[in-house]
Amino acid sequence: MINKFMKAAILEANKSYQLREVPVGAVIVKDDQIIGRGFNQKEATNDVTAHAEIMAIKEACKTLGSWRLDDCSIYVTLEPCPMCAGAILEARIKRVYIGTESDKSGAAGTVINLLNNPDLGSKTEVYFGIMEDECKMLLENFFKTLRE
Repeated sequence: MINKFMKAAILEANKSYQLREVPVGAVIVKDDQIIGRGFNQKEATNDVTAHAEIMAIKEACKTLGSWRLDDCSIYVTLEPCPMCAGAILEARIKRVYIGTESDKSGAAGTVINLLNNPDLGSKTEVYFGIMEDECKMLLENFFKTLRE
């Protein structure tokens, strides 16, 4: 099941890729059903908050009719940044499945750890390396094409 949902997040990331955006995708799952999808579109929308996780959270909240995403999981191709990690905490998402680390802004433990920070009272379950090769390759291909 985990790979099934990460594959859905990768499909979302490909939408970003097609828009020439950094290819990041996310899906939110509750009771084995996808309730929110998102892909990075901050360039297309000129909205700094239009990250994949934020878009997926907004859709999931609309689907459930609540900002509380208790007992939900988010699958994201790239480790969340501090803004997205904060939104994950605020939405009370229980589990975060991550494709690959972000050496520049990872807020699930790579650069800082907001998702498991005792000072914030956060106890989110975090799992790294879900379909890591596929997620890394998508990012590497994007930046290679960008440089060419």
